[in-house]
Amino acid sequence: MKGSILTDHTLIIDELEKSIKLHNWNSILAFLPNGSYLVGGYIRDIILRRETEQVDVDIVVPLNAIEIGKKIAANIGSKFIILDKKREVIRIILKHIYIDISNQVSSTIEGDLSSRDFSINSIAFLFDKKCLFDPLNGLKDLKLSLLRTHSEMNLLNDPLRILRCFRFVSEFNFKIDSNLITFIKKNKVQLFLVAKERINYEIQKIVNGLYALDAIILIKKINIFGNDNFYEESFFLDLEKINYAELYQEEKEKFLPLFFIAQILDEASLEKFKFSKVEIAKTKLLRKWHFFLKNKNIAQLNELDRFKLHQELEMFLPSFIFYLPPNLHFEWLKRWRDKEDKLFHPTNLINGNVIKKNLKIEDGPILGDLLQYLSKELAFQRLNDFDEAIYKAKQWIQQNAPKCD
Repeated sequence: MKGSILTDHTLIIDELEKSIKLHNWNSILAFLPNGSYLVGGYIRDIILRRETEQVDVDIVVPLNAIEIGKKIAANIGSKFIILDKKREVIRIILKHIYIDISNQVSSTIEGDLSSRDFSINSIAFLFDKKCLFDPLNGLKDLKLSLLRTHSEMNLLNDPLRILRCFRFVSEFNFKIDSNLITFIKKNKVQLFLVAKERINYEIQKIVNGLYALDAIILIKKINIFGNDNFYEESFFLDLEKINYAELYQEEKEKFLPLFFIAQILDEASLEKFKFSKVEIAKTKLLRKWHFFLKNKNIAQLNELDRFKLHQELEMFLPSFIFYLPPNLHFEWLKRWRDKEDKLFHPTNLINGNVIKKNLKIEDGPILGDLLQYLSKELAFQRLNDFDEAIYKAKQWIQQNAPKCD
């Protein structure tokens, strides 16, 4: 990224104007008064030559953002939302483009830019003058891959920005300014004043970033979500000692986010920050089997425990792999990647309806236990075909069905 970013103002302006033309903004620009400017992530991403599926545009106007937004939305036939009536912040949604328009709050553009979160998001493009305005040296910080704020109060005004620092580490591989790190350590408790859903959103962005590992390691070092002893529990691993190369790239993208979430948040925090029931349930299973194997050597597991492990972790086993002894990683991943491996992908030769029809039994716990037994027999290669499954099912019923006097 460092070698490919745009640094020349003329080139940046050319790319901005090409992008504006590409998205056909003429119908928007016509409604903007003199003194309006583009700012924030849109400019930053063009400088970084970064393409995103969703285009987020931030425009600042001198006055009357709501009135201007309504006129634009009516003219282009887009959705119009008032985000903050008092401060006059609106959003226009046009397909994959989100355009936020807000009033300038300071008497000068420089004053406005100085109140933004980070210098890299404080570069403005003045529409009427067709020039860049960069009073906080955001372009220099982009070149240095450095995250810096003009004023620490900018973060306290919206403490979510504390967490957003790590999002930029995860997405852009940025370094956080040492003064900003010191500030975060002292003020991390302010983060808990933020709406839980917003925190959840930022965490999801962090764990799915290209450089998520670096961000997660830093989050743990600073201990953003807990007290000084939060990560002493054995469930939290030393992330710098793990060989992530054992996973294929698509496996990393799919399964590392869950692993990272489980490495920075306990179950109580997951619930507090409104994580989904599925994410919480998966994390509980990761913890369950980690602590089970802490007390019992995996080579000593009986068949039922081993079967249940694979049954419960089947859909996300790569998220669990790093809790196993390193010598098992390759073999377990190899077997899990083989969809025909009946232990790592438990299945059955017959379903419940077939059993009920052939063996005259009803729905209930007995049927569930029987299906579990047959699946285990198949997993350990003691079952080969339909007839054998029916035969073993009959035997099992004779031995396990309740006896009537």
